Amino acid sequence: QVQLVESGGGLVQAGGSLRLSCAASGRTFIDSAMGWFRQAPGKEREFVAVIRSGFRTNYADSVQGRFTISRDNAKNTVYLQMNSLKPEDTAVYYCAARSRGGWSTQTYEYDYWGQGTQVTVSS
Repeated sequence: QVQLVESGGGLVQAGGSLRLSCAASGRTFIDSAMGWFRQAPGKEREFVAVIRSGFRTNYADSVQGRFTISRDNAKNTVYLQMNSLKPEDTAVYYCAARSRGGWSTQTYEYDYWGQGTQVTVSS
């Protein structure tokens, strides 16, 4: 059974930093893209960042230059380093993985999801 488990969320003041982790089990995702999405109250789930199997990365414009996605294939884990956090970054952050090659910024293109971790940025 495949599981993605996020950790590292919490409450932080504007301008602060958090590092999210997503540990995968049940299969390896070394050949698959893994991504981070977020969902704020009353809003659609949106793309944040993706890291491809070859370690190339893509980011939403809203987080470009502030967030960094990385992966450790030996640990089957993906990370999201979030710096210069803003109140508008407040959301539940979800880790996601594809079961096949390629990459995407669309939620429906991902096959596995974590349970989410809350990030709250106070002003």
